[in-house]
Amino acid sequence: MEFISRWRMICRCRRRSIAKKPKPRIKADWEGIMHRRKFVLSIALTGALAATHGMPALAQVGEQPIRIVFPFTAGGSGDALSRLIADKMRAGLKAPVIVENRTGAGGRLGVQAVKNAAPDGMTLLLVPIAPVAVYQHVYKSLDYDPFTDLQPVAQLGTFDFGIAVGPHVPAKTLKELVAWAKANPKEANYGTPAAGTLPHFLGALFGQRAGLDFRHIAYKGSAAALTDMIGGQIPIVVTTNSDLVEMHKGGRIRVLATSDAQRSQFLPDIPTFREAGYDLQATGWYGVFAPAKTPPDVIEKLNKVIVEAVKAPDVRERLLAFGLQPTGTSAAELAVIMKRDSAFWAPAVKASGFTPEN
Repeated sequence: MEFISRWRMICRCRRRSIAKKPKPRIKADWEGIMHRRKFVLSIALTGALAATHGMPALAQVGEQPIRIVFPFTAGGSGDALSRLIADKMRAGLKAPVIVENRTGAGGRLGVQAVKNAAPDGMTLLLVPIAPVAVYQHVYKSLDYDPFTDLQPVAQLGTFDFGIAVGPHVPAKTLKELVAWAKANPKEANYGTPAAGTLPHFLGALFGQRAGLDFRHIAYKGSAAALTDMIGGQIPIVVTTNSDLVEMHKGGRIRVLATSDAQRSQFLPDIPTFREAGYDLQATGWYGVFAPAKTPPDVIEKLNKVIVEAVKAPDVRERLLAFGLQPTGTSAAELAVIMKRDSAFWAPAVKASGFTPEN
């Protein structure tokens, strides 16, 4: 009994000792917490630094592609140009760049899409001259103002136009053509690729300045107009020089004048309109634009990579094959060109009397 009593006493003492023993404190993992905070801060700083260096953070880490909106269908030279520039930008920026064909309303829907995009350099417009420097004179109302809703980035290249006659017209010079047209007013017709195009407007303005009753005949493309001119159905065609070069060199047609300030490098033997005695200068072009209010540093970085692309030997060669004279201007230069050309085409559109269907 004595043994049992002593054993019970020892057990009670041990239980009290265990009950009074303090629970161990959990040591705070301050090192881990600070590591996590530094990681979060580094992510925030990465985004901030990317923004201050002119391109959105998403563009730099590749989470979202830069979109180049081309507002016409795929397959033509303008679409090929867009993809060529996108490839070079992809390499230059080390970021994904895609081309989106946003078609409809003669290119107006694509322009509107870029107008409504965020001004962060992630959405660009690659477009020929008409939707941004001519349409304001064609349509009574546009859902965009190219001068206030878009920010010029760079011009890519220019193209010019020519006036040509078929084998049934005796004229060898532009002056002779004007004299022939005045002597044969019922035959003074000219064909173009379509109504409401730059060749249509240019032909109308030339006719007005030359004192001709120049009647327009619209075709579905240059090829059909040239075929009829060679066959004698129409005497004159006005279209881009790239569509005239091969037939002129082959002796099937005669180009009498070209429209740029300098002679065309594709037709160096042909005088300009001004050299032929008519104060007329007209060029078309392709340019890149961003939404209005895009930060200047973003515009500068985009311009740099685009100009480098245009000046690359392989791109230059491709542009020449498209019938384009490579340029690669500054953003400020494109703004001046856009304003100048808008002023030029306004009276040309008026002279044509063209009214769009929609």
